[in-house]
Amino acid sequence: MDAIMDKNGVLTVISGFSGVGKGTLVKKLLEKYPDVYALSISATTRSPRPGEENGREYYFITKRSFKGLIRRGKLYEHAEYNGNFYGTPVEPVDRMRAEGKNVILEIEVQGGLQIKERFPDTFLLFVVPPDAKTLKARLTGRGTETSEQIRGRLRRAVEEAAVIPDYDDILVNGNLDESVEEMHRMISEGARSGADLRELSVKLEKDLKTLTEEDET
Repeated sequence: MDAIMDKNGVLTVISGFSGVGKGTLVKKLLEKYPDVYALSISATTRSPRPGEENGREYYFITKRSFKGLIRRGKLYEHAEYNGNFYGTPVEPVDRMRAEGKNVILEIEVQGGLQIKERFPDTFLLFVVPPDAKTLKARLTGRGTETSEQIRGRLRRAVEEAAVIPDYDDILVNGNLDESVEEMHRMISEGARSGADLRELSVKLEKDLKTLTEEDET
């Protein structure tokens, strides 16, 4: 299997557009297979959202503390997104992998590519929607952002779509239960979708650009 192994542990990066449902997928995966998977909790300098707890969704720290982690080499990767910093602490990941767990890193593409450069055998999986219109509908359906913020998410998605060919595979998140099982197979069994990532990337870029241009006219 093309992935980092420690006993039975696999290091996997899960990325995807905002609103694609990757967080829900990962949550359901861990609930269904708690003895198989562990989630790496990122550190961030952004403020907690309602209902979030320190040490559960993220480690919420100051920018000064974050820069200290960088200086001391205590992060596997770090990236800036929307004016805030995000990074993967070294110690929890090393501990979980030593226990033989398949460790999931749900992080942005910048961080994913950093991990891949440092550990070439890491499995990079990009979650995509069935189509661009579905992504927009999911973003709108959350009811948590303004129209301008949604347009910003879509513009960001155009940029991220260009990175898809740098990932190892994609997972189309349509039916939740089926997608969870497919994710499990891809990570634990090395099953691959066989999708043409470059062709998919070009199509998504085009469709997402069309959506953003329609909104801006």
